[in-house]
Amino acid sequence: MHRRRARRRHADRGGVTMDSRIMTALGDRVLTLGPQPAADGRYKHFKLTRDADGVAWLLFDRAETSANTLSSDVMEEFDAVLAAIETERPAGLVIRSAKPSGFIAGADVNEFRGASDPDMVETRIRAAHAVVDHLEALRLPTVAVIHGFCLGGGLEVALACQSRIAVDGARFGFPEVMLGLHPGLGGTARFTALVNPTQSMTLMLTGRTIDARRAKALGLVDTVTQERHVRNAVKDALFGRLKRARPGLLTHAANFGAVRGLLARRMRAEAAKAASREHYPAPYALIDLWEAHGGNKAAMLKAEQASFAKLMVTPTAQNLIRVFFLREQMKKAAGSGNTIRHVHVIGAGAMGGDIAAWCAGQGLRVSLADMKAEPIAGAVKRAAELYGKIIRKPTEVRDALDRLIPDMDGEGVRNADLIIEAVPEKLELKQKIYAGLEPGMKPGAILATNTSSIPLQDLRNGLARPERLVGLHFFNPVSRLQLVEVVSHDGNSAELLKQALAFVGAIDRLPLPVKSSPGFLVNRALTPYMLEAMVMLDEKTDQRLIDAAAEQFGMPMGPIELADQVGLDICLDVGDMLRTKFGDLLPPTPAWLREKVAKGELGRKTGKGFYTWKDGKAEKAPLAETGPRVTDQMIDRLVLPMSNVCVAALREGIVEDAEAVDGAMIFGTGYAPFRGGPLNYARTRGVENVVSTLRALAERFGERFAPDAGWDNFK
Repeated sequence: MHRRRARRRHADRGGVTMDSRIMTALGDRVLTLGPQPAADGRYKHFKLTRDADGVAWLLFDRAETSANTLSSDVMEEFDAVLAAIETERPAGLVIRSAKPSGFIAGADVNEFRGASDPDMVETRIRAAHAVVDHLEALRLPTVAVIHGFCLGGGLEVALACQSRIAVDGARFGFPEVMLGLHPGLGGTARFTALVNPTQSMTLMLTGRTIDARRAKALGLVDTVTQERHVRNAVKDALFGRLKRARPGLLTHAANFGAVRGLLARRMRAEAAKAASREHYPAPYALIDLWEAHGGNKAAMLKAEQASFAKLMVTPTAQNLIRVFFLREQMKKAAGSGNTIRHVHVIGAGAMGGDIAAWCAGQGLRVSLADMKAEPIAGAVKRAAELYGKIIRKPTEVRDALDRLIPDMDGEGVRNADLIIEAVPEKLELKQKIYAGLEPGMKPGAILATNTSSIPLQDLRNGLARPERLVGLHFFNPVSRLQLVEVVSHDGNSAELLKQALAFVGAIDRLPLPVKSSPGFLVNRALTPYMLEAMVMLDEKTDQRLIDAAAEQFGMPMGPIELADQVGLDICLDVGDMLRTKFGDLLPPTPAWLREKVAKGELGRKTGKGFYTWKDGKAEKAPLAETGPRVTDQMIDRLVLPMSNVCVAALREGIVEDAEAVDGAMIFGTGYAPFRGGPLNYARTRGVENVVSTLRALAERFGERFAPDAGWDNFK
């Protein structure tokens, strides 16, 4: 989930015998899977065999899926397998995944959707707990052999084994917090008992993953090995020759009552910097759980079940689970069969350079052109910094940089499958560039614009082959915001759009198909949010209070800070363009904003806008404790116009799918994920309430708040 996902491929279930054991080729991995299982095994999701040493090999191979996840029927069968193992009394037990994607990717999130009864959830989680407890209680040596991803419930299964062997390249983590939950199969107790809580709690509270070497250093796994050495490592583990990781004195000390209280207070303070308890209760519930029961395994296991069940039915968890499926839905919309191998990017500024860097980092050959050498050099430097953060192996960083080719002369145009134009938002400039490009493009190449606001109907004028022009609108920062608006016009073929969608999926981004119109979806919805903040400034409202209102609602940052991040010049251009189309449906642009732009106070990129920026952060003094406070009306003025525009875009057919609208606003703007998106928020709040509130705001502040006609048919 989020960046924590293996590339999934359907497994080839054929195998080859080698040295009295089977080495089964699965996808791009060759896994040591013990003796060859019988073709007509007793189990649907597991294969159980025994080797010459009397060791049982239990292979998890969930039916009809490319990755292992834990569902109710899987856990029920797992328990039956464990009962059979108890009866047969092998010399030891090896648990291994037969999937190339990894060990176990966690729980089957489908079973979390729509949960509303905490007692029912607790009953089901108690049954799952009993299975993991059953594994832990087996009176024989048990070892988990882990490759690929070992996440959430999968890691909890591994923790119930006596030994854990990691194959180099494996990754471990508890991403449950991303779904508004904490671990629920005993992980809170077993992980904090094994690994120092200052580190184990941090991993659970952040949802971050760690690699095999880090897992070994923490004591989460006993050894890290190469696939070819798994067999020997298994023997060492089962027959007492492998030194097992044991909790040290610091781990015991950190679980001591008085120390737990001190550490818990620090953890809450850190959690509060990221999110409030009201919006994201899971981190605080986990801290409460550990503070109350850390060091008492039985009590913590029991309390975990009730805490997990209570979190599961919260609006936050259910909305974050919905967001998980929105992402999956948008990934599916990308389709497959990408044919783009060489991308040529024109414009090495902040957006063009970062688009080029991202594409090269995803394995594509990229040529980057600009009129001057300095922007290209800056883009390559930023790319190196990005790769250093997101790519683990130095050789892969080198390879990514090798794929990013400076191209002052624009030679890449001739061989490019896709050309992305990312120059300033000036219609004449873009059309001039297209006129020079088209004669040199190879047949079948796609011409894409990263315009954030100019309709494609205007851009295609003068093109010899306007049907090859599409919009690929990325969002800043490219490496963090997953959305790409795939913008079409009437002349595009279905095949061309299919190619564009597949390209977006191939570079690990989420596509949103939109029809060309001013501002498309995201900028059209975001502009009234930011311009309304400017109107509030005109009303002498403190800019920090305006930002605080948005943050109190749950936005990642307020509209004033966001305007500085985007660039006040870009905000002004987009606002002016949209006002020519929508007029008084948008707030007026204050004259003083034009003056700031004219003076070069453009925000973060110039070091000064509404805030002063240092080291990439806005300097903000805290609000006075006795001054004005955030009101519900302030929040409504900022956020309800976004919902209003989203409904209008649906009514106009700019976007066809309400679910995709919510996904786009979350993945393209960071719209409060725990709200589930602006349309889901309206649905949850009640359409009648939203419409009546908009009418009241329109009466007081102007027709820009008038409810769109689309609310009449919105469900």
